[in-house]
Amino acid sequence: MSRAFTHDHPDILQLEADAIDARPGAILLKHSPFFPGGGGQLADRGTLKWSGGELPVTGLERDARGLWHLVPGDSLISGKVMLEVEPAFRAMMCELHTLAHVINALVYTRFGGALLTGAQLNADGTFRVDFDLPGADNEALRALEAPLTDIIRQDLAVSAALMPHAEAQAIPGLFRSKAVAPPVGEDGLVRIVEILGLDRQACGGTHLMSTGQSRPARIVKIDNKGRQNRRIKVAI
Repeated sequence: MSRAFTHDHPDILQLEADAIDARPGAILLKHSPFFPGGGGQLADRGTLKWSGGELPVTGLERDARGLWHLVPGDSLISGKVMLEVEPAFRAMMCELHTLAHVINALVYTRFGGALLTGAQLNADGTFRVDFDLPGADNEALRALEAPLTDIIRQDLAVSAALMPHAEAQAIPGLFRSKAVAPPVGEDGLVRIVEILGLDRQACGGTHLMSTGQSRPARIVKIDNKGRQNRRIKVAI
C-alpha cells in the first residue's frame, strides 16, 4: 500500500486533484487530503467540487490504485476536482485518537502490558477502547482519569516517523492490538506515532500536534465485556 497523503501533509484539508478513473457515483483521484478511516477512526467528511457542481463525499474506498471518493447519485465526474475536508470533524477525530493513545499507554504501563482488543471513535465526541484485562478492578481503571487530565495539562508533543516493519516488530510494545495492525507501505515501512515521554506505538490514524490541544476529557463508563475484556468509554 502506498503512503497516505494525510500522513505526509496532515494540515492540507483542501486540494485540487486530477481524476485517474471514474464510474457513476465514484471517482478515483491522483491525490486526496481525505483520511479513509480505519483502526476505529471514522473517515473524513467533506465535499467534492468539479465543473458539473458540488456534492458531499459520502464514502471512501481504497484499492490497489488509490482512494475512491463516493458521492450521492450516479454523477460521472471528470477533469480537475477540488476536494475539501471538513476541518471541525477532522480536528475532533485527531483529538479522540490522541486521547485513545494516552489511555492505551496508561493501561499498557499500569496493567501489565494489557493489549487492545478493540477501539471505536464516535461522531458524538466519545470513544471507547477495549482491553484484555481479566480480573481488573474497574475502579482502578476509572482512576485513570486523573493521569489522563495531567497528560493533557503537560502538553506533550506528538510526532510520527517511519520504521522498517521488521525492525518495529522486534521492539516490544510498538504493536498493541491483539487483532489488527497498521498497514505496511509498499516500501516496507510502518508508521510509528510517539507522545513524547509517554508512548510510542504503530498507528495509521490522524493525531493532534500535542496533548495540550485537547479539550478536558473524562472517563464516563467502565464495562465488563465478557470474562476477559474491559471497555473504557471516554468523552470530551
